[in-house]
Amino acid sequence: MPVKNRFAELLPEITAWRRDFHEHPELLYDVHRTAGRVAQLLREFGCDEVTEGVGRTGVVGVIKGQTDTRGRVIGLRADMDALPIVEQTGVEYASKTPGKMHACGHDGHTAMLLGAAKYLAETRNFDGTAIVIFQPAEEGGAGGEAMVRDGLVDRWKIDEFYGMHNMPGMPVGSFSIRPGAMMAAADQFDIVVTGKGGHAAKPQECIDTTLTAAQIIVALQSVVARNIDPLENAVISVCVVSTDSTAHNVIPQVVKLKGTARSLSPGVRDQLEEGIIRVATNMAAAMGATAEVDYQRGYPVTMNDEQATDWAADVARQISGDVNMDMQPMMGGEDFSYMLNERPGAYIWVGNGDTAMVHHPAYNFNDDAIPAGSSWYAGMVEARLPAA
Repeated sequence: MPVKNRFAELLPEITAWRRDFHEHPELLYDVHRTAGRVAQLLREFGCDEVTEGVGRTGVVGVIKGQTDTRGRVIGLRADMDALPIVEQTGVEYASKTPGKMHACGHDGHTAMLLGAAKYLAETRNFDGTAIVIFQPAEEGGAGGEAMVRDGLVDRWKIDEFYGMHNMPGMPVGSFSIRPGAMMAAADQFDIVVTGKGGHAAKPQECIDTTLTAAQIIVALQSVVARNIDPLENAVISVCVVSTDSTAHNVIPQVVKLKGTARSLSPGVRDQLEEGIIRVATNMAAAMGATAEVDYQRGYPVTMNDEQATDWAADVARQISGDVNMDMQPMMGGEDFSYMLNERPGAYIWVGNGDTAMVHHPAYNFNDDAIPAGSSWYAGMVEARLPAA
């Protein structure tokens, strides 16, 4: 197909952009170099409009089709930020910034969307407007929400949103998608357990916060096991246990717990919040201690619109020949959800091949996936905005 052939031609150029981003990873909203390079390239491509500083450091490019008889606008989104991980890939273009690396493939997402933007600006074989969106702070900073709050939807009058993420373990260039819940709501909680500290040799004179915290950790699993419908999906994980004591013979006054709760529906999300608070406070009371719970709601469920999912799958089939529509939802979080809460759209996986999993120090985006990914981004515009 013509789109795929053009991206095969552009592959060396797009790969060079990707590896440059990989060498210079930036975190959260501090993506000034990356965003600056993205804006520079969009202007070189001849985009009709390039706006920087959306949602603090996001970049938005506007590409108008040859005609605009229907006034339709399609938004394509990629994320730009990296992770605070020490790279262990050994590649010649490895991170030059100690303690930071593109361990999730956002360098690849950005490069693929840039490739699509270049192609769309060259051909303009569509009727309407394509908006290319380069977002900061996906990794825990809610950059998607920041861009939405900064007027992304209304300012550019976006009708539909489409996004993509690479997936290790899937054949390179293959696609997977599903309607409905694609990724989980990602909440977090902090529990502060307070008792009565003292000498470890005299527990009868103390209220043991460590034992209380341990009981809470175990009991929290009953929320999923015994309060949530077994046919629903939910996860509670306690990931941090800390005290201000490092001594072997001190029962601490305070123990702090930190964790995450994941769900795929609003009702289950409510149940998790209520259950964590109930179990923690009552278990602590049973042990003679107290527990204060701070439950913070994070990224919402990433919810694919059913019709948009079909459109996205149709474009993917033209590229790869087949699409996995039977995939299970994933319990990771994704702040593209904020855009899908505003307008219908879909989020799709593209295969990264047999590589280390994302967020691993040996992970690396597979450049062979670029033609498929860029073709899908551009294909969504041409399919949803067919030339008049």
